[in-house]
Amino acid sequence: PPGPPDSAGTVPFLGGHAAASPIRHPLCAPRQPGRQRARPCPPSPLDENEQVVLVDDDGRPIGVADKATVHGAHTPRHLAFSCYVTNAAGAILVTRRALAKSTWPGVWSNSFCGHPRAAESLLAAVHRRADYEVGLELSHVELALPLFRYRAVDASGVVENEICPVYTARTTDELLLNPNEVADFMWVRPEDLARSLEATPWAFSPWLVLQAQQLDLFREHRTAASPERRLVS
Repeated sequence: PPGPPDSAGTVPFLGGHAAASPIRHPLCAPRQPGRQRARPCPPSPLDENEQVVLVDDDGRPIGVADKATVHGAHTPRHLAFSCYVTNAAGAILVTRRALAKSTWPGVWSNSFCGHPRAAESLLAAVHRRADYEVGLELSHVELALPLFRYRAVDASGVVENEICPVYTARTTDELLLNPNEVADFMWVRPEDLARSLEATPWAFSPWLVLQAQQLDLFREHRTAASPERRLVS
């Protein structure tokens, strides 16, 4: 079995369906005023030369692939991560994926996700993507679900197939959204998000629905009903 992360935050390579919605989810809390800074010059879109790390069934690295072309109907398994950011009030940042995203465009999801580069630790990748997607400096970054993995298919037939350790983190920063990655955001109380996920799992990214079933952030707010069952038509 895979070991724990080392002191640098590197995790050893470890061994649904959703529809875009043009409206704000009705159960999300109202946007907090003054919590987004203006980004005067958005970062450039994805570097065409950026690559993801391919892994086998046991999570061992077996090569790399171009990130810009890796997702399709037969997406190979690769390494990724998800992160859930909370603020001083204990609210969770949820973001709506940009409409130009190749997978699950316009869908509400966790704070941010990403892929480590070859020879990059997962912890370094988390901090890099936090800055790139939402302009945040993180503290208290912790590995919450080291063994999470999933495979899901979006409405266009594009497959996501990831070994995806899940992190939690905190911030006191104001958001600085990258419009190439994020279309909108909300700070939501965990109990409200848990209720939304159980009522309408199809309105969120499948990885958010599945991860919320295991994260301690939602432990006291989960009911006996499992939204995982409602991901399958």
